[in-house]
Amino acid sequence: MRSLLLRLYGAFTTLAQPLVRRKLRRRAAAEPGYAHAVEERFGHYDAEAVGTGWCWIHAVSLGEARAAGILIEELRRQYPGIPILLTNGTATGREEGAKLLQPGDLQVWQPWDSPGAVARFLDRFRPRIGVLMETEVWPEMTAACTERGIPLVLANARLNEKSLAGAERLAWLARPAYSALAAVWAQTEADSHRLVSLGAKVAGVYGNLKFDATPDMRQLAAAAKLRGQLPKPIVVFASSRDGEERQLLEVLKRFGALAPVPPEQEAVRSIARRVHDVQWMIVPRHPQRFDEVAALVESHGFAVARRSAAGAPAESEIWLGDSLGEMALYYGLADVALLGGSFEALGGQNLIEAAACGCPVIMGPSTFNFAEAAELSLAAGASQRVPDMEHAVTAALKLTENPERREAMSQAALAFANANRGAAERTATALLAIAEAASPVGEERAEPRLE
Repeated sequence: MRSLLLRLYGAFTTLAQPLVRRKLRRRAAAEPGYAHAVEERFGHYDAEAVGTGWCWIHAVSLGEARAAGILIEELRRQYPGIPILLTNGTATGREEGAKLLQPGDLQVWQPWDSPGAVARFLDRFRPRIGVLMETEVWPEMTAACTERGIPLVLANARLNEKSLAGAERLAWLARPAYSALAAVWAQTEADSHRLVSLGAKVAGVYGNLKFDATPDMRQLAAAAKLRGQLPKPIVVFASSRDGEERQLLEVLKRFGALAPVPPEQEAVRSIARRVHDVQWMIVPRHPQRFDEVAALVESHGFAVARRSAAGAPAESEIWLGDSLGEMALYYGLADVALLGGSFEALGGQNLIEAAACGCPVIMGPSTFNFAEAAELSLAAGASQRVPDMEHAVTAALKLTENPERREAMSQAALAFANANRGAAERTATALLAIAEAASPVGEERAEPRLE
């Protein structure tokens, strides 16, 4: 029987649905993808959206969708023809997830965590197993899956100290939800300890799926060809977040990126000249901010050239990488990358992708989202940590002027990425074992088989 507190939570999420709809309408003004198939979020689907025995995978946003893609590829290698039901929570996650689908697969929105929406989702699709990617654990969904005998697992699981503190404040919801999971496969030992403290049944520490990603070799080849035509080394600010672009632009402006250096002072190699000798590129993390960042660059007095406008002319002061799915191209172009999300208190973005492309990384002080990967990268000599953006710019300049050290970091990055592979195979094997043991929903338990 459900606890009174869970029933109260269900009543709250039900009453909150009009607010969710209003939020979606507001988000859709900036990202039209949020206006697509809104009723799916509340458990109402097209007639053709049916099936049973799905391997349901939930990847809320862009990063989780990319990790899910790695897992799905390995699942298909081990079990060809496995039917995938993919859910997402954000527009970028759904767009990325759509690339993973094959004939027979299905993609819908994650249901809002109200009793009605969750029940309609589970009754319609009757998944054999549910796989939550990284952090998404919802109380109503875990309770409903438990009641229906659907094993729900958490893959590539991570939980930082800040998230743990938040979960502990809502322990009356969090602990039953985590303890209801059939299995949890953590990225690191530290993640495992934190998850166990919330009651999760951690079945293994498998590493990070993102190490198993293979960079787009066509993009890397295109980048190598283009680099031979460019007159300057390139520093890419990869997956930058709100507030960080301003930091970079203010440092470049303060250093005097465009200040002329008299010929008689050429030997001095002033900071202004050094900054001017580098091509700077900004690749925002979120596509809805592309226009905002372009305007920000111009407001600081820099000319901006956008990738979406047929590439970036060499004479542009700042290049803007305003495209999706081209990070391998950007890392391939870069002599060094600044790690977005690490210069504000945001925990850092994924540095593993840069390492797989052999790109040296300079990170700021905030990397709690990838704490172990960041420390391993530092220990391997693939990255460098600095206290702030000014030190990051200075460090990047030094690397562009030192090809021997830059090449050593590049080789260290590749070795670091290769040494940490294997999470996808371990996770897929464990997941399929649980799925094979589960009976299709609504059927008697029979000979284990995945339908």
